[in-house]
Amino acid sequence: MHDDQHGTAMITSAGIINALEISGKNIEDMKIVVSGAGAAGIACANMYKLLGAKHIVMIDSKGIIHSGRDDLNKYKQEFALETTDRTLADALKGADMFLGLSAPGIVSQEMVLSMNSHPIIFALANPTPEITPEEVKAVRDDVMMGTGRSDYPNQVNNVLGFPFIFRGALDVRATKVTEGMKMAAAKALAALAKEEVPQYVKDAYNGKDLKFGLEYIIPTPFDKRVLIWVAPAVAQAAVDDGVARVKDFDVEAYKKELAVKIGL
Repeated sequence: MHDDQHGTAMITSAGIINALEISGKNIEDMKIVVSGAGAAGIACANMYKLLGAKHIVMIDSKGIIHSGRDDLNKYKQEFALETTDRTLADALKGADMFLGLSAPGIVSQEMVLSMNSHPIIFALANPTPEITPEEVKAVRDDVMMGTGRSDYPNQVNNVLGFPFIFRGALDVRATKVTEGMKMAAAKALAALAKEEVPQYVKDAYNGKDLKFGLEYIIPTPFDKRVLIWVAPAVAQAAVDDGVARVKDFDVEAYKKELAVKIGL
């Protein structure tokens, strides 16, 4: 299990779970565009399938991954579509979500305008995203947007996933990290974003009033409670999936133990 790719998959999945609630969409009906078909892009797309996604358009440096191409490895072949669309601009027409793990500045304002209502845009190229929040805001106000940067809302930072997944897995001596454990982590993160944000977290963002909504669909990396939400969810999922070697696991006692450790 490689930290970065699975961390990104888990955190963006948490964002999707909450974005669905805000927009009232069903993931089965969503058109999801993933730009970047490396390990992280594939890991994210696979997790979105577990969430129920049926329509994923994947793009690599040569354009849309379609069934007419003969240069696809086995991982990309799984995402090859029968389509006449070829470019990112084609793919984003009517799209409900864009995940960028690719290159700076490749998404235009026209492309953003062509997306469906209440779209999600995770532009994670660093340090310059595929499109900036300022450019998106200039053309529409219904977008749920995240980047990899700390100076914008909804930072997708792998510190939200690790070490908490490993903490939960190690504390029940799990033999492996299952898809169920990753999904439990994503759901726990999504649930935490709906809780009232402590003052110390707001202080870290210059007193900004952080609350569940378009600009706060995933918790911030400064929120110490991530440990006591994610690790127990992962540990319980390991028990449920039969990969935990610790018997008689008491999740409530474990939560209290973790809270004491970090002074909450």
